[in-house]
Amino acid sequence: MSVTWVLRPEDVARIRFAFSPMWELVASLRTLQQPARQSIHLPWLKAVRPRLAGLDLAELFALVPPAGYLADFITPPPDTPMPDFAAELGRVRRTSPERARAEAAAVRGTDPAVIERFMADPEAGVARVADALAAYWETCFAEYWPRVYALLERDVLRRSRQLAQGGARELFAGLDPAVTWTGERLIIDRPWCTTGGLHGDGLLLVPSAFYWPSVAVMSAPYQSMLVYPVRGVGTLWEQGPPPAPEALAALIGRSRAQILLALAEPSTTSALAARMSLTPGAVSQHLGVLSGGGLAVGMRVGKQVVYRRTPTGDVLAGQA
Repeated sequence: MSVTWVLRPEDVARIRFAFSPMWELVASLRTLQQPARQSIHLPWLKAVRPRLAGLDLAELFALVPPAGYLADFITPPPDTPMPDFAAELGRVRRTSPERARAEAAAVRGTDPAVIERFMADPEAGVARVADALAAYWETCFAEYWPRVYALLERDVLRRSRQLAQGGARELFAGLDPAVTWTGERLIIDRPWCTTGGLHGDGLLLVPSAFYWPSVAVMSAPYQSMLVYPVRGVGTLWEQGPPPAPEALAALIGRSRAQILLALAEPSTTSALAARMSLTPGAVSQHLGVLSGGGLAVGMRVGKQVVYRRTPTGDVLAGQA
């Protein structure tokens, strides 16, 4: 069984990427319910479990069961490339009661009584769900979002470069084994079967760390969206910068060596600063030296400057 989307040339031309803090937050509810499914997130689980006692997550768990369909209104597709949590929460709060009731009715959760209570008064239910999401975010997720965001950012920068250089074929070939591109049709291996075209708004690609290693789709009446597993999720909970070999550190300095190794994936100054535990100003100075030495190069992507290693930098890092 699979989801098959027909992509017209105008749809391919409108492929775009976005991040979603709300999607990560909601996906993490499944991580709480099935820790064995995502043992890679155990460091986060151990940190937040003591905080759960003060939260009422029963309604969220009912609408986001461990497997199968989850209520779509809780994860609206991002409407900007980098939405913040407050904006996405506002969209959840504005969900119509009719849509919320219909989607809740489609959930096959483990607590039917909670679903029935929600459906009896969906307007009040949406308000409770939004309040619960806000409390869960502040208690268990907000402090970890910059780390997750940096990982998602690196993935999008790399795949945007793939799309620019090799087109849709190269992009989809490396997205996930569950995704196949025929040149006209995008086939996603999912446990249900649908076939049709997109509905005039292109395709939104959203990387996810907490839905990893699965893919997910959303379509009409929502923006057509494919959620795919982020690359490098195994590094998400690593502490500090990558270790720098002594020879490379002696040659160009330890901080610059760590930055050069971290540039195995394109990154911004702010993301590097967070990972290196350095100030953005210090990272900028090191990047200036690396760029001046022909080991790194900056390129403007929208309003940001993204740095990557040059072929010379690749050789030096590979020999370290």
